[in-house]
Amino acid sequence: MAISITKSAAKRVQLFMSERENDVGLRISVKKTGCSGYAYVVDYADLINADDVIFEKHGVKVVVDPKSLEIIDGTEVDFVKEGMNEVFRFRNPKVKGECGCGESFSID
Repeated sequence: MAISITKSAAKRVQLFMSERENDVGLRISVKKTGCSGYAYVVDYADLINADDVIFEKHGVKVVVDPKSLEIIDGTEVDFVKEGMNEVFRFRNPKVKGECGCGESFSID
């Protein structure tokens, strides 16, 4: 099981974390929502729970709870600029469909 983060995403996370105190890393989880089933939740990891799984790459810790990891295992987190927009992009090999607005996704 693994979650990876690109250099671009790691740089962005490090920039955000430099403006805060007590950050451990980036917390990624999923929640049931939207018309397709799940949505990514990205937040600061201020602490690590006993059952969290931690992945580290490019100097950034990515913290994931076990239930979310089942859904996002194998995901690569990237940070991209699209015109005037900047966004974290998730490449999840388990995704089988997305809603039209891109806010939620489904898996088999």
